[in-house]
Amino acid sequence: MTDASEMRALATDSRVAVVIVAAGRGARAGQTDGPKQYQRIGGRAVIARTLDMFLAHPRIGPVVVAIHADDSALFRSAAGANADRVITVTGGASRQDSVRLGLLALRGHAPSQVLVHDAVRPFVDAELIDRTIAAIGERQGALPALPVADTLKRESAAGMIGETVSRSGLHAAQTPQGFPFWPILAAHEKAHHLGKADFTDDAAIAEWAHIPVKIVPGSPDNVKLTWARDISMADQRLSGERLRFPDIRTGNGYDVHAFEPGDHVTLCGVSIPHDKKLAGHSDADVGLHALTDALLATCGAGDIGTHFPPSDPQWKGVASRIFVEHAARLVRARGGRIANADITLICEAPRVGPHREAMTEILSEMLAISRDRISIKATTNEKLGFVGREEGIAAIATASVVFPGDVPE
Repeated sequence: MTDASEMRALATDSRVAVVIVAAGRGARAGQTDGPKQYQRIGGRAVIARTLDMFLAHPRIGPVVVAIHADDSALFRSAAGANADRVITVTGGASRQDSVRLGLLALRGHAPSQVLVHDAVRPFVDAELIDRTIAAIGERQGALPALPVADTLKRESAAGMIGETVSRSGLHAAQTPQGFPFWPILAAHEKAHHLGKADFTDDAAIAEWAHIPVKIVPGSPDNVKLTWARDISMADQRLSGERLRFPDIRTGNGYDVHAFEPGDHVTLCGVSIPHDKKLAGHSDADVGLHALTDALLATCGAGDIGTHFPPSDPQWKGVASRIFVEHAARLVRARGGRIANADITLICEAPRVGPHREAMTEILSEMLAISRDRISIKATTNEKLGFVGREEGIAAIATASVVFPGDVPE
């Protein structure tokens, strides 16, 4: 069980952690070609769409996915580049135990709050995540739910209507359910220790542990894909969306940094030995600065100076990849998918060619896209201008992003 000293830990992560439960077999869905979380809807796996929403949210920190012991290859195939952005744990024999194991994997991160979400709810949106997070308190959980609209009947032993149940005050629970981290972990550990394994969701465990849970408005779109028909309807819904005209946007970025005395330059995340270095407030990575501006341009989010003012001392000497990753998160939070990144480095020296593969690998990690969607080129300025005189390096970047489109009129 979690001891009191851990619960009183002062060093907590201010971001919100997430446990995504994906260890079930999905028997009710009647699938013969794999668990329902790996079925494809709109051309992508259910769990891939679920991961996208949480990984793109600016408030979300570490994400743990509890998967079945037999599903490692399935998960990596479905999640793609996002598989390396999450922590995977082997789930338990029940949903309750899978959540407990996911929470245990987060202890080292010491988050202050945690969300627990079903992998088979792929239509969760940023607004629902925001509402849930906002309702979590130091000793209070949050449950998104919808008022029950149907008339409820209780069946008798003979299979007849026994009585009509009042639906006043009744709600249908959804996920993500949010909690202060240490209290919900302690509740799960206590239930496990006592052999209580009959809780159907985490709010029920919180109720048992006397943790109050506030109801917040759920979303009618946030359906749980339980039956084969649910998956078929979700696929039809998303396939219809794919018929919409895509909103493809292209952003450009340009940056230049002068040389100053030094022994290396940092270009596209790679440190290259050189008899000079680039002057700048951060690590002066001219390629990543240009790419940051290109990404921000695709969603009208200003430029790099808007988000990381050079006058702010906290950015002095930092690695420029944090600028690119911030811009990529903003793009995804607005529903965008990065389709391509193209960077041209303009310099007489150093030589870029020998480092292109390393640069491509680093950018693939930063942007969470495949290597074949990244292009890094270099050219000289034919000895003309400040670049030709080897006074500095310039970079031009172009980013293409696909945003949700509109139905044509």
